[in-house]
Amino acid sequence: MTYQAETSYVTAAAARDLDQPRLYAGVRTRRILAFLFDYALVLILSIPAAILVFVLGLISLGLAWGLYAVLLPVIAIVYVGFTMGSAAQATPGMRIADLRVRRLDGARVDPVLAVLHGVLFWASVSVLTPLVLLVALFTGRKQLLHDLLLGTVIVRDN
Repeated sequence: MTYQAETSYVTAAAARDLDQPRLYAGVRTRRILAFLFDYALVLILSIPAAILVFVLGLISLGLAWGLYAVLLPVIAIVYVGFTMGSAAQATPGMRIADLRVRRLDGARVDPVLAVLHGVLFWASVSVLTPLVLLVALFTGRKQLLHDLLLGTVIVRDN
């Protein structure tokens, strides 16, 4: 069997597996709850980081205080990269909501794709307004715009 034929078989099998309706029952609601939990966790993680930046600012006569401008995005990027890009394929909020991210081709989500997933989410919501979230109402797999662009889907883990 050639590599291309083997790859197309894996892709077809992964796509068939993702067409089961039970994987998407309640995903939108669970996704919102997972987001709120993860967002709160990032904010909690930013407290010690903000204290560290404050101390560094005192030591550097105020130069390090410029780090406050990128503090939350950096923490969120690291958070998503290490959690969604891990073997669990889910952030802590997604684990609590019993969700995980999957690629349509059946491959694992690596940390780079996980970070890109988070960045595209924030970019789409920032540029296109939160109304872009309504896309999930019209897609069969309840995907958002960034899911469609990256070839990912959020499914129930049970």
